[in-house]
Amino acid sequence: MAQFPDIEFETITLAFVDTREKAEDAREQINALSAQSEYQPFVFSTLVNDEAQFILEESDGYVISLFHSFIGSMENFLGMPSSQKQGVSRISISDTTYQRRLDAIDYALTHDDGIRPDQYEEADVILVGVSRCGKTPTSLYLAMNFSLKVANYPLTVEDLEAEELPDYLLIHQQKLAGLTIKPVPLSRIRRQRRPDSNYSSLEICQAELAKAMSMFEKVSIPVFDTTNTSIEEISSRVVRALGLARERIRESTITFNKSKKSR
Repeated sequence: MAQFPDIEFETITLAFVDTREKAEDAREQINALSAQSEYQPFVFSTLVNDEAQFILEESDGYVISLFHSFIGSMENFLGMPSSQKQGVSRISISDTTYQRRLDAIDYALTHDDGIRPDQYEEADVILVGVSRCGKTPTSLYLAMNFSLKVANYPLTVEDLEAEELPDYLLIHQQKLAGLTIKPVPLSRIRRQRRPDSNYSSLEICQAELAKAMSMFEKVSIPVFDTTNTSIEEISSRVVRALGLARERIRESTITFNKSKKSR
């Protein structure tokens, strides 16, 4: 939708629409949205279930099937039907994969902000950086989208004064990834949390970031600047730098985008 910068879109996503009942419920939501506003819902569908897709197309939305828009031409080019064409209602997610994702999310939540460094042996990634540089959201994104167990550790005053990473991090050096950020945006972010404090002063931010970078360079760990960079991009860079396999859980989703009704 970025190709239409003059139109403001509101996006709603429905995941796992993989049965007739869920498709009917989605259709009702689309119809309700259409009735409540002057806009006709613009619906992008990735459903592979033909019955569910047909139900969706009966709604009051303008429906575009992202799956069917290209799969037909691919079948013609390859000279064979796709595996989803006959009798397959959804992309399957194995119990093992789903449980791995849940375990990763639980690990990220229970090892946030330096909690339980004695359990870092289980981690796939350990993010390190000064306070408020983006460690927690990156940890959760890696857990939810890559099924990776990620701990994050905020450098303490003692760490920064010593200008050395603690031993319980160094023993897992191959798992470490440093996060940094430019001083001005860091100061701005910190002021939202603690205005009028040394913690948020530009001078303190500059000093902490300089010491942190020195610590990272001393042990040669990869460092990623989060300034004006999306969590998605940072996460992908971390995965590539540490040589980790990407494990996304696929979902059948519908995305609603509002456009003017053509009635």
